[in-house]
Amino acid sequence: MTTARRPLLIVGAGGFARETAAAVAEVDELELLGFLDDDVAMHGRTVDGVTVLGPTDAVADHSDAQVVVCVGSPKGYHSRRLLVERLALPDERYATVVHPAASIGRGCTIGAGSVLLAGVVMTTAVQVGRHVTSMPSVTLTHDDVIGSYVTFGSGVRLGGGTVVGDGAYLGAGALVREGCTIGRAALIGMGSVVLADVPEGEVWAGAPARFLRPAPASVLATLEPAR
Repeated sequence: MTTARRPLLIVGAGGFARETAAAVAEVDELELLGFLDDDVAMHGRTVDGVTVLGPTDAVADHSDAQVVVCVGSPKGYHSRRLLVERLALPDERYATVVHPAASIGRGCTIGAGSVLLAGVVMTTAVQVGRHVTSMPSVTLTHDDVIGSYVTFGSGVRLGGGTVVGDGAYLGAGALVREGCTIGRAALIGMGSVVLADVPEGEVWAGAPARFLRPAPASVLATLEPAR
């Protein structure tokens, strides 16, 4: 018996959105309708074989479709949260995209709107919140607790019992020692080695990672609890 595929819209049409579209193509249960992007110049264009259907608010025109929000960068790592809050959709409208080449262990949970690309490993009893981005080859080990709107660059590795607060951004290749806490809206630089707790709203980098500066004011403004 063939199961009907669920229609999906991807909000965004940049690199992360394109990578998510490639993952969706490997997921039998989802059928990608197209991208939505607020850049008017993109409307009607085809990106990697996928059409940009219109602005993000066009999710209202496709009430039967699920959604994933695929925006964000180190310079604006709060943008995904802002878009989700603007759209104000219920959790049941959001898909969870997990590439078939990801490994999800026993007792792990993944929140609505999260995207896990190829090679992601969640070993056991890992909790991942809503609208989390996990780029390829990220490793989350036993009892890690990940808040909402977190971004993991490719190759990030967390030791067991790590806690990552809402809206944090961990750059590609960052390593975090077991039992550490990364505060809300903190940013960890690429290739950093985190050996101690990182307070919320701070930028740390290096090996071992050290405080560099406060996070941008636009990011700090989002430090109220995630919805």
